[in-house]
Amino acid sequence: MTMIKAFINYAQDLYQTREFIPLHAPSFQGNERFYVVDTIDSTFVSSVGKYVDQFESSIEEFTSANKAVATVNGTAALHAALFMAGVGARDLVITQALTFVATCNAISHLGAEPLFVDISKKSLGLCPESTEAFLIENAFINDDGYCIHRQTNRHIRALVPMHTFGHPVELDEITELCSRWNIILIEDSAESLGSYYKGQHTGTFGRFGVLSFNGNKVITTGGGGMILCQDNADGIHAKHITTTAKKPHAYEFFHDELGFNYRMPNINAALGCAQMESLQLFLDKKRELADCYSQFFAGSEFKFVEEPGYAKSNYWLNAVICESSRARDNFLKETNENGVMTRPVWQLMNRLPMFSGCIKNDLPVSEYIEGTLVNIPSSPIINEPVIK
Repeated sequence: MTMIKAFINYAQDLYQTREFIPLHAPSFQGNERFYVVDTIDSTFVSSVGKYVDQFESSIEEFTSANKAVATVNGTAALHAALFMAGVGARDLVITQALTFVATCNAISHLGAEPLFVDISKKSLGLCPESTEAFLIENAFINDDGYCIHRQTNRHIRALVPMHTFGHPVELDEITELCSRWNIILIEDSAESLGSYYKGQHTGTFGRFGVLSFNGNKVITTGGGGMILCQDNADGIHAKHITTTAKKPHAYEFFHDELGFNYRMPNINAALGCAQMESLQLFLDKKRELADCYSQFFAGSEFKFVEEPGYAKSNYWLNAVICESSRARDNFLKETNENGVMTRPVWQLMNRLPMFSGCIKNDLPVSEYIEGTLVNIPSSPIINEPVIK
């Protein structure tokens, strides 16, 4: 029996089915139905209602963020965070080429441009050594204290690392680098709810962090996101501009600055509140699943992607690295043909037509991972319902 066939059998045994196994399905084990029906009965299904505030508070408590502001999705959260950081037309924003397209879309929507550096083998996220090497060779600090790209004279205003598949990047080094080069750190933590760097939750190191609650995330609100703010004034401002910058009044409509209609509806937040009650269970079960995969692939030609030694990952999407692109393609073909959903990692952003002209440094690790990594089924396996 080939290793791929053995894996198919193993996944079917883990999930106790010979039917289709998705990559990551949501799990509704608790009060989801009750809370959603409650919003319908209350008629407060839109952006006003008790569950929005409750969901924000629960995320603040879980992550220890100073302020959390709910949004309609993770892209909106990142767009608003970049906007508040002052990112604008012609600015450059350092990020990784191995990321989901939403990272670069949010940057581009502000008229700025992503600048691609390589990823780290430790984390599969932005590499501090690659970033520093690029800055030393291509940037300088001007008389006003800004980081400037030497060849284009454009401002490198922000840096957006993405915690790939929930594995935290090397945040000590990245935070120090941003401080030294006067670059604003905004963490794309869309995939890393429940992940910790040296005991501190991801998304709480930079000025802003953002979370996603899409249907395939650790917990879901259907669609939804969250801005994590370390400064209370930023949190107040984020809530204001994501609700169209409307000044509170009993009946008058007055908007005092440019704003966004980005607030999360109450009905989505209700789902999130119920999901938060099961979050720790989901994280525990996902870690158990990762341990099973780690043992299964040990000693094989496939390398299971483990959390970095400095971190505790949520193992959002489990992954293996194949020996070659050909081996990857065989793995993808055989598993999907047998009802076990797997997928390759995203195409590098610099290969997409809208980002092909962006500034980049050499990307050897990114290119290697692009050609060899496969995501494997990662839904938490829940045996008993947990209803509070």
